[in-house]
Amino acid sequence: MHSMPFGATLLDDGGGVRFRLWAPDVPSLQLQLEESGGPRRLPMEARDGGWHELAVPEARAGTRYRFLLPDGLAVPDPASRFNPEDVHGPSEVIDPHGYAWADSGWRGRPWHEAVVYELHLGTFTPEGSYAAAMQRLPELAELGITAVELMPLAEFPGRRGWGYDGVLHFAPEAGYGRPEDLKRFVDEAHRLGLMVLVDVVYNHFGPEGNYLHAYCKPFFNPAHQTPWGAAINFDGEHSATVREFFVSNALYWVEEYHFDGLRMDAVHAIADDSATHIAMEVGRRLRAGPGRFRQVHLVLENDANTARFLERDEQGQPTGADAQWNDDFHHAAHVLATGQRDGYYADYAEDPVATLGRCLAEGFAYQGDPSPFRKGEPRGEPSAQLPSMAFVSFLQNHDQIGNRAFGERISDLGPSQRLDALYACLLLSPHIPMLYMGEEYAAAAPFLYFCDFGPELAAAVSKGRREEFGGFEAFKSEEARASIPDPNAEATFTVSRPDWEERTREPHARRLALIRQLLALRRQWITPRLAGMGSGGKHRVEDGLLQVVWRLGDGATLRLAAHFGAEPAARPPLAGQVVFELRAEGELQPDGVIVTLENVDG
Repeated sequence: MHSMPFGATLLDDGGGVRFRLWAPDVPSLQLQLEESGGPRRLPMEARDGGWHELAVPEARAGTRYRFLLPDGLAVPDPASRFNPEDVHGPSEVIDPHGYAWADSGWRGRPWHEAVVYELHLGTFTPEGSYAAAMQRLPELAELGITAVELMPLAEFPGRRGWGYDGVLHFAPEAGYGRPEDLKRFVDEAHRLGLMVLVDVVYNHFGPEGNYLHAYCKPFFNPAHQTPWGAAINFDGEHSATVREFFVSNALYWVEEYHFDGLRMDAVHAIADDSATHIAMEVGRRLRAGPGRFRQVHLVLENDANTARFLERDEQGQPTGADAQWNDDFHHAAHVLATGQRDGYYADYAEDPVATLGRCLAEGFAYQGDPSPFRKGEPRGEPSAQLPSMAFVSFLQNHDQIGNRAFGERISDLGPSQRLDALYACLLLSPHIPMLYMGEEYAAAAPFLYFCDFGPELAAAVSKGRREEFGGFEAFKSEEARASIPDPNAEATFTVSRPDWEERTREPHARRLALIRQLLALRRQWITPRLAGMGSGGKHRVEDGLLQVVWRLGDGATLRLAAHFGAEPAARPPLAGQVVFELRAEGELQPDGVIVTLENVDG
């Protein structure tokens, strides 16, 4: 169980609760206990280094509390384990030993077995709860999913949101249920053989409910300015305490909730000039802590394509993170599927087939290359030396759907035949594949950006959302921008729920059958051969015919031929076991795919 230097800790043998807060900007604090007869206030003891502490013998699990500042402002605990009345309400003492786990035999799964399914708990089911989501886990396991990735759970303002505006990093969102409900969800996932990852946001706090500026200015470093103001202080004076707060948070989710790993949001937006970047420190501390006893993984989102965060040691083990979301793969595939070339898709428009091939073979498309979208600025680092499993690739994720004005899914934007070919490239490659909830059956529901801020902030967000698209030709007029759904409207949230009954109807049933087939083939032919795989592969493109070859960990050779040209192509000479064929009778038709394995005994 994780022992935190922050927040409320139950003392041994019924000795009450110790409360701690780092508040270096105020000389004194009071602990405010929220009791049935009204709030009771107790002076806290000032300690060295800006800490304030108090042990309360009569406090127990379930006690609700706040910290009272000298100016009368009552604030929740920034390390609250639960905030049942939202971000402005009191925190609740939670007994970390209060849930009886049933997964004592669970040791996780190796990363090469990961098939990731990203989901948003609030819209995954009509109920929007941990308990309801748990009921759907058997279907995911049966489909061939091995890892469920939850969008952020840190308590965020209001009843609905994506989770990236969280402000209480240790408190799982109360709108989805209580902490024991989340633990029960993870327990059931492990019973089914599913890993569970959770998305954490260490680059900023949300704009509502963050009170740290009122008593703890050293938590931020004004030397680094971000879109959210002064950056979180990972490298300035007093940064050691701040870094420990976030490292503790990473360990907390893995140790206290038995998560199998984290996905670290927008690492490129973290300002950290220290000798060891916070992402690398989190990875090392996870492996040195819970990673000694079971498989624990770290995945990054990093638009800068910082390949050194993904390097392996001499034993092939990650020195930082296991993998990174590969946006380059998505963007190249999106251009191929839809023909869209505006915005950042311009970087992938010149030759999307070759760009997709480089992604499949080497990981990143941009490995220090100049980016036209960024006015020629170089982006990325060389990645061909990394194993393919260092890249989480996908055709959709929450951002790439929800950042569109109307939240359209790829199945609404690209022809089914082309998407079938791209799904084969994704799911039968050595990359770690990821699907977004409902993608397996081409769900018709959009996934829109939604939130639930207070009135003043809500109006600003709604206006900003519509102005954001003003640079696009389709939204030049005020009337067109007014048609963009209001993020704060409840209807924007409810329309984003997938309809699970679609799975039994066409064309959804056909897509589900294809995804099921591809995942079964991956499980049979590819996954068992990935362990020990070294660097990536090689690719070439001729007249729209993409060919990629990889040497797998067991010495077998995996070959992929995918034809994206307009006319049929001669069937390429391929030897060995045919794993999959699509539109490959005689000649290789447009959007045809052949996947083979050679030296399967080697």
